[in-house]
Amino acid sequence: MRLIDEKAIEKIALGAALLGTGGGGDPYIGKLMAIEAIRQYGPIQMLDPSEVPDDAFVVPTAMMGAPTVLIEKIANGNEFEVIIKHLEKYTGQKVFATLPIEAGGVNSMLPFAVAAKLGIPIVDCDGMGRAFPELQMVTFHLDGITTSPMVVTDEKGNSMIMETVSNNWSETLARTATITMGGSVMISIYSMFGHQLKKSAIYNTLTLAENIGAAITDKQDTDVLPIDRMINFVDGYKLFTGKIVDILRETRQGFNFGKAKIVGINADKGESCEVDFQNENLVVMKGDEVLATTPDLITIVDLETGVPITTEALKYGRRVVVVGLRCDAKWRTKKGIETVGPRYFKYDIDYVPIEERVKGAK
Repeated sequence: MRLIDEKAIEKIALGAALLGTGGGGDPYIGKLMAIEAIRQYGPIQMLDPSEVPDDAFVVPTAMMGAPTVLIEKIANGNEFEVIIKHLEKYTGQKVFATLPIEAGGVNSMLPFAVAAKLGIPIVDCDGMGRAFPELQMVTFHLDGITTSPMVVTDEKGNSMIMETVSNNWSETLARTATITMGGSVMISIYSMFGHQLKKSAIYNTLTLAENIGAAITDKQDTDVLPIDRMINFVDGYKLFTGKIVDILRETRQGFNFGKAKIVGINADKGESCEVDFQNENLVVMKGDEVLATTPDLITIVDLETGVPITTEALKYGRRVVVVGLRCDAKWRTKKGIETVGPRYFKYDIDYVPIEERVKGAK
């Protein structure tokens, strides 16, 4: 157990933006909510998953919807109190702790605000080890844990509790409700007990995010570029270096869909690549060559600072590096690939681990 303060939040937000593979929502808004909650209620207790009692009732809390919408449709700050109250009343269980559903963007930050405001711990784990766009794309789903009961609320005070026949149906129905409620909502989902969490979660992702943030912002090692420090720390790959020359982006079906076109500079001069995304970056291609695909992590970072850039913040003219990281082993199973592999997203591409696609690309 340790206490999380404002400085830790700053680093976690930065590292989680990298793990979020362009999605999960802009961490800035969530960071402000978490910092304000810490200032008002004090530091947050963060537990290792092993410290959670087997019979403790825990629940991930998150934002659902298109990240671009959240920039203008900001939460009112009371949504998660409403969610937890409804969940406890419906289940008859007292919530012991919360956790992020994914290690990315705003959804890595919101549970900190929830924990501070409600006076409960946050658990150092998540259900993805990165970010994915759909509700069933979590390790909890791989292990048969159900989304139900799922609580959905918006900033106006509308709330609903959903019991569905499958996690995929939760995604379909909740996505429809999200669109009707303005494109972004707050949710609690995959409530479970401690023994289930210990089996299914990806451990210590918040600590990992904090350490990534520290590697990017380290002021002592000035001889090494921030991006190189970060890549060395995460054992990642430089997939492509270039300048963004075009962004195609649209919001539909409750998601951000789009493509970033990048013209090469430095070692990649004369080449070009494209990064496709659905909230999160899914596939990166250099001509006809596939450099990486989901479920491995594809992140775009600023060339000079190493700071990750979310899909809604991609802009013409930015000089960037496309970075690839290996995903958690849970996603490389048969069910994992079926759930989040490139063919699920309608790409006629087989999943090949990134380390096999880009040998010697560091």
